[in-house]
Amino acid sequence: MKRSPFTRRITTVVVAVLAAAGCSAQQSGGTTGTYSLWDPYPQFDQGSEWVKMIEKCGAEAGVEIERQAYDTTDLTNKVLLAAQQGTAPNVLVVDNPVVSTMVEAGVVKSNQDTGLDASQASPNLVAAGQVDGQTYGVPIGANTLALYYNKAVLSAAGVDPASITDWASLDAALAKVVASGKKGITFSAIGTEEGSFQFLPWFWGAGAKLTELSSPEAAAAVDLWKSWLDKGYAPNSVINNTQTTSWQEFAAGEFAFTENGTWQLQNAKKAGFEYGVLAIPARTGGVAPAPTGGEFVTVPAQREPDSEKTAAKIANCLVGSDNLLATDTALTYVSAVSSVQQRQVAAQPDLQVWVDAVQAAKGRTGDGLGTKYPRISQPLWTAVQAVLTGSKSSQDALAAAQAAASSSK
Repeated sequence: MKRSPFTRRITTVVVAVLAAAGCSAQQSGGTTGTYSLWDPYPQFDQGSEWVKMIEKCGAEAGVEIERQAYDTTDLTNKVLLAAQQGTAPNVLVVDNPVVSTMVEAGVVKSNQDTGLDASQASPNLVAAGQVDGQTYGVPIGANTLALYYNKAVLSAAGVDPASITDWASLDAALAKVVASGKKGITFSAIGTEEGSFQFLPWFWGAGAKLTELSSPEAAAAVDLWKSWLDKGYAPNSVINNTQTTSWQEFAAGEFAFTENGTWQLQNAKKAGFEYGVLAIPARTGGVAPAPTGGEFVTVPAQREPDSEKTAAKIANCLVGSDNLLATDTALTYVSAVSSVQQRQVAAQPDLQVWVDAVQAAKGRTGDGLGTKYPRISQPLWTAVQAVLTGSKSSQDALAAAQAAASSSK
């Protein structure tokens, strides 16, 4: 993947770290000088289209931009520390589940205060940046999950991918594939946030809620995964698979399906076999809500209000209608704006299934969860692991997860 929602490929950082508070724009005189932008894209170097867009937006705002790129986890820690020291960047591009953390810590300003405009973005994507009725930042784009399939494997098993519309039809397809001598489905169920991320489409697709981990709907979702292991439809390796290792299993050419994201599109084209993509089906039909990956462009608090206004100009430029197609193309994202999504599909028709998945997707911190989400996610992935390894029943594992989530509030 280009980058997963949880792990980033770390390459050489292309610009120097801001040396001291004196470099920050809060001392630059408002609308002149050097402004800092931090992002979680170390894979994009100085000559990339992403960096060219940053430079363009800086020039239009009348300032120079000094960019710093970090791994996403490192970025979160460094921003929180910098904010405590009064040296937060002027513009911050941050993973969408982290927005609520930044809000709680007082790092980022609301759009009402800065003038950032998220009105064109899809409400389901904006929701990840909403806290107590205020919106913080603008989604720069989105990625999510779907099912890649190997056309030759399905054809040999007599499976029409169009027939897969719910869990029952997916189960039937897996049975035919395994009976034909091939492998069924691989995914990531590792005991980390990646495991929760991959489980959520099945959890939400069953009608479960993150506030009710021990519900019958939640049990149905984890029982589905367990049944795949018991029937030999999925390998035991899923218990330790990351999204990268599950993709590698699929790319070997023996599996019918893998659950993975838009970030694997380029790898899919290099796999050496024909592939297709299906939206993950909900339990009784339709598209299951998958969690959104992707970042928000935000404006951190500064000492000088004028610098915040200029930072908002830069941020609005990056996500504005004139530049958003180029920005999302540079980042290989599905756009957060429906009109831009239509332009993406017109240029690349095979993106339609991803646009459909993004339109049905949900933010992990949505539904008012905010910073509560990590305290729910960890018990959830722990429960899934317990069921898949056979150490607990779904009812017992999820009851323990609910108790753990409730005690940590």
